[in-house]
Amino acid sequence: MTEQRPEWQPTACILCECNCGIIVQVEDRRLARIRGDKLHPASQGYTCNKALQLDHYQNNRNRLTSPMRRRPDGTYEPIDWDTAVTEIAAGFQAIAAAHGGDKILYYGGGGQGNHLGGAYSGAFLKALGSHHRSNALAQEKTGEHWVDAQFYGGHTRGEFAHAEVSVFVGKNPWMSQSIPRARVVLNEIAKDPQRSMIVIDPVVTDTAKMADFHLRVQPGTDAWCLAAMAAVLVQENLCNETFLAEHVTGVDAVRAALAEVPVGEYARRCGVDELQLRTAVRRIAAAESVAVFEDLGVQQSPNSTLCSYLNKMLWILTGNFAKRGGQHLHSSFAPLFRTGGVGRTPVTGAPIIGGLIPANVVGEEILTDHPARFRAMVVESSNPAHSIADSGTVARALTSLELLVVIDVAMTETARLAHYVLPAASQFEKAEATFFNLEFPHNTFHLRHPLMEPLPGTLPEPEIWARLTRALGVVDESELAPLRAAAGQGLPAFTNAFLAAVTANPNLNKVLPFVLYETLGAALPHGLSGAAALWGLAQKTAMAYPDAVRRAGHADGNALFTAILEGRSGVTFTVHEYDDDFALIGRPDHKIAVEIPEMLTELRGLMDAPTRLTDAEFPIVLSAGERRAFTANDIIRDPGWRKRDTDGALRISVEDAGELELADGDRVRITTAAGTAEATVEVSAAMLPGHVSLPNGYGLDFVDADGSAQRPGVAPNSLTASSWRDAYAGTPWHKHVPARIEKMAGARP
Repeated sequence: MTEQRPEWQPTACILCECNCGIIVQVEDRRLARIRGDKLHPASQGYTCNKALQLDHYQNNRNRLTSPMRRRPDGTYEPIDWDTAVTEIAAGFQAIAAAHGGDKILYYGGGGQGNHLGGAYSGAFLKALGSHHRSNALAQEKTGEHWVDAQFYGGHTRGEFAHAEVSVFVGKNPWMSQSIPRARVVLNEIAKDPQRSMIVIDPVVTDTAKMADFHLRVQPGTDAWCLAAMAAVLVQENLCNETFLAEHVTGVDAVRAALAEVPVGEYARRCGVDELQLRTAVRRIAAAESVAVFEDLGVQQSPNSTLCSYLNKMLWILTGNFAKRGGQHLHSSFAPLFRTGGVGRTPVTGAPIIGGLIPANVVGEEILTDHPARFRAMVVESSNPAHSIADSGTVARALTSLELLVVIDVAMTETARLAHYVLPAASQFEKAEATFFNLEFPHNTFHLRHPLMEPLPGTLPEPEIWARLTRALGVVDESELAPLRAAAGQGLPAFTNAFLAAVTANPNLNKVLPFVLYETLGAALPHGLSGAAALWGLAQKTAMAYPDAVRRAGHADGNALFTAILEGRSGVTFTVHEYDDDFALIGRPDHKIAVEIPEMLTELRGLMDAPTRLTDAEFPIVLSAGERRAFTANDIIRDPGWRKRDTDGALRISVEDAGELELADGDRVRITTAAGTAEATVEVSAAMLPGHVSLPNGYGLDFVDADGSAQRPGVAPNSLTASSWRDAYAGTPWHKHVPARIEKMAGARP
């Protein structure tokens, strides 16, 4: 008799923002077989090679199975959940009482695809008076968000599947994905003679090899390249004047600034042939549709916010908005950033953009002797001791806190510094979702059902936060009982009861996710209580985009929530029409406002700004944190998943290798102003002279099968400096670290 294999269950990959739908077979808690889910509305069966390695995340020796409490000698002891919750809640209450709740910092909100827990953290933090947050977005996207907020009050994404011209700025989607069905779309573009691809990158990436135009800029000179490109549009009269007159304000100021740009000189400064640059811009101007994607290659380099400003000129000045294949504002199921202007951090005065403190100032905000310094911190599904620049100083800051609590699946580098570590269920053991819902005209949301029960001793984050909030005693059971009863009667009854309750008792508004979890959560199917907060988000989405939600087949918020619960492969939650783009502009006049005085000042300042930040001591630019075929941030800690590049080689140009007498496999010492490390060399024609790169996701502690500890590769942030950051957003310059490379004694001759 043929043995019957387990059924295929739908879920999603968790290794990048796309969260492609996959189907898996589970055997003995192992993800035994993994395939793309053809029923997923966005990925449609697509997945890259990394998803096939997800069992290395689910089953690894570093999983935690008990709350841990640090002893006075620095070792850890397991404790029960009741003890952990009671002590942690009391500890945070004491700090809030002594210093104020605003001295408690929250870092996280979920790793890739691990967002539901973050939806519940707010109730606990608000009850304590805590409102300061930071996370990985503050290492990447806040500069772009600052520009977007002033341009049109939202976030745009290119429709690359239909764009005639696709432009990638510091972006290698073949490797980093980030757009649905990335490699399929890239191949379609490359094979179509009517379409073109433009890549701006110093590295000959996988995507650059496919491009019609590879503008191979010198490292850190993207701003000069982008300024010259935008200037060509103005100086050669290639702008879409009708679009600008009808839909854009502030054009005259921008036009005047770009008219001053010496295109030939800036092409020379960035190392790109002037004719090639002009030809690429003319191709953009002639196209029926253009889509642009910027990513970490420029967002973590000098002039990063200015680059965000300038690259958007390529599609705004040519009118590639609100059309098929162009750039689009989009709906969102949950906001990734808070609304509002730029605030300032309490100690260093760094910019708070979108509600996020720059990660690069966290250490200073803790260690500075200042009455407003942070005294306590919660870290959820994040690893700042490894991922923030100058990790040594960050570790020192974290250990100085009066209370540090980490919620994670593993004993991470940050967890090893905490007073308490709370073990979370894995992403395949609980209800989970991602709030990276960024597409247009069809936008999707995927609630992933648990594939198995949580590992004994672990809890899903919504339950962890609920227990902590209960311990604060902020809501009385008598206030919850009527809502719990109404939830048992169905969504219409619960909706009426909920609206009445929050109207009568405004204090419930402070802890709404907790209220939903305690009441509606109990009425949801087994394993889905953590989805309760999605009910509130579904109501907001239906009110924000009523026509688009109805076009997607959902009559109202309750219908949308029901579809989300039942749609095991994800659902389309909005369907927009192209003209909706203008209505989505978050300005009263529904026009794009391109005049940002600070950016125009920075643009003019390029004339006198240096294009190289290296010197005689540190003559080489190190890109710290390159995405490669076997990197996955910190999500997969088990190095056994890597089939090649097991040590995370330092990629170096042929020219530099010759000068230093290096060959593949040699060992070198990398030295920066922040630290030193040793790495294995890979000589690569993809790198320009004077430019080297290290991958992300290495240098992680791991205990192998025989109990021995290992740490393969280099932790990139042992080499980066927290002060090396953008002036406007505080984002780090990880992709442009001045360094020195030296051949180690005993290396291969």
